[in-house]
Amino acid sequence: MWMSDLPPFIPFFIAALLALVTRGWVRGAVIVVTPILGGLHLWMDVAPGVVATWQILDYELTLMRTDRLSLLFGYLFHIAAFLAGVFALHERDTTQSVTSLLYAGSALGAVFAGDLITLFIFWELLAITSVFLIWARRTEKAMQAGFRYLIFQVASGVLLLAGALVQYQHTGSLAFDFIGLDGIGGWLIFLAFGIKCAFPFLHNWLTDAYPEATPTGTVFLSAFTTKVAVYALARGFPGTDILVYIGAVMTCFPI
Repeated sequence: MWMSDLPPFIPFFIAALLALVTRGWVRGAVIVVTPILGGLHLWMDVAPGVVATWQILDYELTLMRTDRLSLLFGYLFHIAAFLAGVFALHERDTTQSVTSLLYAGSALGAVFAGDLITLFIFWELLAITSVFLIWARRTEKAMQAGFRYLIFQVASGVLLLAGALVQYQHTGSLAFDFIGLDGIGGWLIFLAFGIKCAFPFLHNWLTDAYPEATPTGTVFLSAFTTKVAVYALARGFPGTDILVYIGAVMTCFPI
């Protein structure tokens, strides 16, 4: 049963389990149909203002928080997952089929996260699932590039968690809203987002790892990793002046 407060990552995680136990055209159908159904559910059943939480001990994770920004990226990510899935229909590698669905689901989990701890969880899931799309080429260069990629992505996650804890200490809140650069916590989170967004001088992981991924892996990687970071910057640092200069440099010296 489709519910308005069903977090969008859940259908993709369920689909990953189905992809693990199916083969051939059935698996292909799972990969392609999941973003179609998920996108239709998001478009028809989910409105701004929906909040879904999950209580763990004394902390409440906000697994889903919808507004116009998160819904926009949610629509785009479902479209991207569908197009990447169509491209991957030729794929017979179970690892790539499963991890690509987990990866897309993790991207959606990050987009709809309402607090920094939930964001951190999906931030790290993005790193763990995506590296298998690099290793799936099964060459020595791909293995080495994957490990370097993972180091950068995990470092980004550590900075995010550290920034979130500092932010909580100073503000008493872990809400994933405007953060700004007024304190150390904000700068740590900004740097975490910058690594995943491939800011200048922080982008070597992208040019190193993406060419070593499989064709299917490259398509999925191009669709989600940096785009999640763009969303995070738009959510946490809107109107931040330094982003203008960083964007100008990235435009003049594209990766």
